[in-house]
Formats: sequence, C-alpha cells, structure tokens
Amino acid sequence: MPPEITVVGSINIDLVAKVDRLPKSGETVGGASFQRIPGGKGANQAVAAARLGADVRLVGRVGADTFALDAVEAEGIDVTAVTRDDGESGVALIFVDAEGENVIVVAPGANARLKPQPTKGAVLCQLEIPDEPVLAAARDASFFCLNAAPARSIDVEPDLLVVNRYEVETVSRGKLLALTLGAEGAVLLQEGQEIARAAPPKVDAVDGTAAGDAFTACLVVSYLEGREWDEALMRACAAGAIAASRFGAQPSLPTAEEVDQILAA
Repeated sequence: MPPEITVVGSINIDLVAKVDRLPKSGETVGGASFQRIPGGKGANQAVAAARLGADVRLVGRVGADTFALDAVEAEGIDVTAVTRDDGESGVALIFVDAEGENVIVVAPGANARLKPQPTKGAVLCQLEIPDEPVLAAARDASFFCLNAAPARSIDVEPDLLVVNRYEVETVSRGKLLALTLGAEGAVLLQEGQEIARAAPPKVDAVDGTAAGDAFTACLVVSYLEGREWDEALMRACAAGAIAASRFGAQPSLPTAEEVDQILAA
C-alpha cells in the first residue's frame, strides 16, 4: 500500500522572471523571460509526494484564481479540504538568474486566511500559512513533519524538522532535525548527534526554487515507506538535486523512478 500523507500548506501562483543576473538594490534589469507557474510550498510538497508514490490530501486555501489548485488536482491529489473564497490567491514573485540562484517575495493572499482543519496520520506542514493551522495539525498528527520555511519562531516540536543552514538559527527544535546544506547535501541529527549524512548527485543547477520542497517530500515519503534514515536522506538529496536541475517549481519535481535512476547512475 502506498503511504498516506496530509499536506497542510500554501498554494501560490508563481510569477517567474528569468534573467542573466539578479538586480542590485534600485537597479532595473531588462531582457527577462516570464512564466506563470503553479507553486506554493504546500502545493509543491503535495505534488512532490504524489509523484513519489504517496496518496496525498492537501489542506489549503485559494482565492478566485484557481490556476494553482487546478494543477494540484491534475496530479490526482485529494483537494476536498481546500477552501475557496472570493479574495486573492497567494502569489510568489520569483527572479532566477543564469546560475540558478533566486530571490523570492511572497504575497500570501488566501493562504493568510487558512483556518485549522481536522487532520490525522502523517502530516507535513510549512510556514507560508498562519500558526493556528500548523499547531492544530501538530496536535492531531501521529507523525508530524515541519519544513520551517520561511523561518519564524513557532511553539511546536515536530517529529521531524527540516531546515536549511539559515533557518536553523530561528527554528531548531525537533525530535529529529534534517539540516540541508545545498550542494553539500544534508545531515540528520537526533538530540544534536549526527545519525545520517548524504550528498546529492552532481547536476547542473538551473533553478533552486522547489529543491527544498522536493527534498522534504522525498524524505517524508521515504520514511513512511519504511526505509532507514540514511537511505531516506540519500533519496531526498537526489530528489532535491533533480528539482534544482530544472526550471520552475512544480514542473521540476521528480517521480520515484527518476530518483531511482539518478541514484543508479
């Protein structure tokens, strides 16, 4: 049976401009290409988990523009717990340079109006939504993973906390801590002691927008499949590397078969 997971999180429309280099403060850079891509950390992680073989239910909120929600539903994800209203959907303004580095500003829109909803089983959250639905999910879940991004202080101790080297300075409390280190890979810590470490396969970086989402979803799905933590961490690093080698958020997210292939190469 495939693992079952509920993702509680944001659903955004990504407005992406690809440029040769990122502008400096006060500078205008021309010659960009533009795309409108479905995104949001919650939706990204839901899509990633589904492509990796999980049965996924998404809890979120969108406004009148359902472009991003339609893309999630097309992946076979249960969206019956997604609330629709007449306001603005969440929007992310993303600039990506020729080296794959990005700058992101998020206008939360409907995500800021998300209310707590009943959840159970394995639950995955991020922090592009208010505290209340995150705290409610943590109370109800049998296994709770928090990807603390964008980082802020929140009074919860997840079973698994996923952060990067900058976010760990703000949120570092979790029974297990997965610390992502970009091209260096990731480490898994339990009570401050390293229990697993993995490095990603070599890829040409194109866009790192959803690499962390691919990593997080793959780590959780791999754990729910019964894999040991060292294997789960290795697979998560591979998923993140694949996502970083492709342009866009959800278009970059790999399948389980693609993760298998890059690890076998």
